[in-house]
Amino acid sequence: MRYRVRIPSRQTGAAGWRHPVRLLSFALALLMATPLLLDACGTSGKPPSGSQNARPGGASYEITVGRVANLGTVLVDGSGMTLYLFMPDNRSSHSTCYGVCAVQWPPVILPQGATAAIAGPGIDPALLSVAPRKGQTAGGLQVNYNGWSLYTWPGDTAPGQATGQGLNNLGGLWYVVSPRGNPVR
Repeated sequence: MRYRVRIPSRQTGAAGWRHPVRLLSFALALLMATPLLLDACGTSGKPPSGSQNARPGGASYEITVGRVANLGTVLVDGSGMTLYLFMPDNRSSHSTCYGVCAVQWPPVILPQGATAAIAGPGIDPALLSVAPRKGQTAGGLQVNYNGWSLYTWPGDTAPGQATGQGLNNLGGLWYVVSPRGNPVR
């Protein structure tokens, strides 16, 4: 069976679909916009931001250990993303990183309703705790390890990276955390 496709001409007001380049451009634009549209509608297959599985692979508030080249074994979240401490926090279990600082160095926060972080392999549960963040609504508990508040760094885009290591940023130094809960320098 043969099909015949009729391509309208410009004279019929077909807005130029006769030109394959324009059709291809439209198709590519639609293809590129589809993930954004799906995400906006909540049907992307990814959990909503702020949910307990904010990153694929594990809960963002599960604390475990992973390896980073030249630094060794360090604390990571459930997805293997490196965790950091902020030296001005002074192991006080209370964050000093708010405002712009908390935007650039997102704190590890429990999802609403959770009361404890998850101690994964290699973690001493006795060193794992949570503390309320100043000005947060109910459920605004930040994860701490050995008294240090924990943070992520958006510059790390894959497990095994520590691009925030040793940065002097927003009023202090940032370091990855050893399994004993100390800064790795």
